[in-house]
Amino acid sequence: MKDWRMIHKIKALYDEGSGSSIRAIGRELGVSRNTVKKYLRMNEDEIANRFTNRERIKILDQYRDHVVQLLKRYPELSSVKIRRKLNDQGLRLQISDRSMRRYVSKLKRTAIIKQKRYYEPVLDMLPGVQCQVDLGELREVQIGQERRTIYFGVFVLSYSRLIFVSVSDRPINTESFIRMHDEAFTFFEGRPQECVYDQTKLVVLKEEYREILFNELFYQYATTAGLEARVCRGYDPESKGRVEAGVKYVKRDFFYGDCFSSYADLQKRLRQWIREVANQRNHGTTKEVPQSVWQIREQPKLKLYLKPAMELLTPKGEFRKVDKTSLISYKSVKYSVPMLYQSSRVIVEVKDKHLLIYSPETGEEIARHPVSKQKGKIVKNTNHYRDYNRDISSMETSIKEVAGISLGSDLCYRLKREFPKNYKDQLVGLRKILSGYHSKTDLDVPLGHLSNRSGLRVSFIRDYLEAYYCKSKEKVDDFEVLGPYVTGNLSAYGQLTADVTSG
Repeated sequence: MKDWRMIHKIKALYDEGSGSSIRAIGRELGVSRNTVKKYLRMNEDEIANRFTNRERIKILDQYRDHVVQLLKRYPELSSVKIRRKLNDQGLRLQISDRSMRRYVSKLKRTAIIKQKRYYEPVLDMLPGVQCQVDLGELREVQIGQERRTIYFGVFVLSYSRLIFVSVSDRPINTESFIRMHDEAFTFFEGRPQECVYDQTKLVVLKEEYREILFNELFYQYATTAGLEARVCRGYDPESKGRVEAGVKYVKRDFFYGDCFSSYADLQKRLRQWIREVANQRNHGTTKEVPQSVWQIREQPKLKLYLKPAMELLTPKGEFRKVDKTSLISYKSVKYSVPMLYQSSRVIVEVKDKHLLIYSPETGEEIARHPVSKQKGKIVKNTNHYRDYNRDISSMETSIKEVAGISLGSDLCYRLKREFPKNYKDQLVGLRKILSGYHSKTDLDVPLGHLSNRSGLRVSFIRDYLEAYYCKSKEKVDDFEVLGPYVTGNLSAYGQLTADVTSG
């Protein structure tokens, strides 16, 4: 009954101090003394503003959580900037700038007085803003004639509740976690502004005083993809409740009570379940069909997902750690790698019943072994334990034969200084590149430009030489001719242009 009639009665009974007392008015009208005092303090303009703006305030209240979150992250954000951010999301609010300013000012005084909490997720009021991500595992899944543990990642768009699930028959590592993201964003036909995670080691290695040390490989992927990674506080599952519920839903509605003839059958039936069941149901909270909400209101708001060069993150197969004895472990069997790679990481891939091992920097195959099924066995190649310095010396000699002793020595020195741990890989690459220039008699000219360059690497030498010999046929400023060579490394083209200009 807090409307014009209530205020009129209070004003009439009080009669500017000549009528009933505040206590008596409250008792007669059935309201508290504080309510009586509040209305008595309000003048006519304040009363009019309160009631004329009520509907406008309700409009803003729909987006209150989002505005509060923006203010927690950026306390000095103006109402004009907040309105512009809402407009960017397609929300054209039919309220005046004055009402917006008052609403934001009130939130700054009331809702933002608590200590700031970083890395909270933006709530699900706006389409295309957020995806919540969580991992799960289920033991004793009947696949064929055996019971196995299945690992899976669940991705839920917070606005539409569209869900995607990616499975793995092996424990999820950073590389497979990245591939799951790639699958999810392909399925969503775009990416959200941010993804919210709990404190899994696949995303964050350490948190202290809310200072987040991210997993380097995952952070590289997120940065390349233009994705903001946000991390919940420890032991705070409520801050990503959408996906927490999603994990339970996947376990109960898809896995529970079902058997699968093979792992491929599981994957096929999961894809069918996502399309025909999970995203076609009436969601218990929104009371809407996720597929329809996504298609009509959210998908147009998702950012364009430009798939990063995944081969740069995981060139082939899987990463493995090399121990101090030059051995890696793959399915409970130890395999040797060249001593040069001790205490580093390599990439492994099974192909034609052989385990192929690659350098993560160059993608070059560095070892090959027949796959053994005898658990605990150590498979060695004795050549991996001979003095690799002799190989380096041999490659340095062959490089000097092509480039000349002076230039060859300078190039080797530069590469060794820039890549002390991967010097051999750089030499392998350089020797391969120079081998294609045996018929050239003037390598000393382009290599002379490079021999004193800081930050030198083999890929730059390759691009520079290609651009240089292309230039010998066409003028250096003809970008159409140089284009095919320099698009992979524009800095090499820029350096070549500078070198030619300076003589």
